[in-house]
Amino acid sequence: MSERGEGGPDRIRSIAVHREDVASALEATLRSDREVVLRVTPPFSGRMRARLHAVDAGASDPPGEDAAASGERDGDPPTPIHVDPRELVAEVPPYPEVDETAAAHPDADLETRRRLHEEAVESWRERVRDSVVESVAIEVDEASRDVDVTALG
Repeated sequence: MSERGEGGPDRIRSIAVHREDVASALEATLRSDREVVLRVTPPFSGRMRARLHAVDAGASDPPGEDAAASGERDGDPPTPIHVDPRELVAEVPPYPEVDETAAAHPDADLETRRRLHEEAVESWRERVRDSVVESVAIEVDEASRDVDVTALG
């Protein structure tokens, strides 16, 4: 329990993540400058849902707060917990690049290359969805502890 009793992030025993959210967050993280995470928001309970969240959107994070912080401070409500999508995948497969598809099929026309690349990306997403871990470490009061992960979908 947190120092003030119920509702603190130390109550969390498990988080539920949608496999598609994990794949989307990981793809966005690998393909852009954006920080995309799975976010667990207060009030906290034993079983929580982690949802897709772009950290740089910033509108829903309290001003002046460190988005990764999860503990309570004198009178402040707990802040959301951010889970890096790379931590939710057993082994992150390399993302298929367009140039790799073109090099693997030099004689294919543009439309065929597009289709082949779309298939490679979908195959990558499927591998990610199939390799969601069973537990993950989250930060609670400046310490790390493992919680169970329930993959949905």
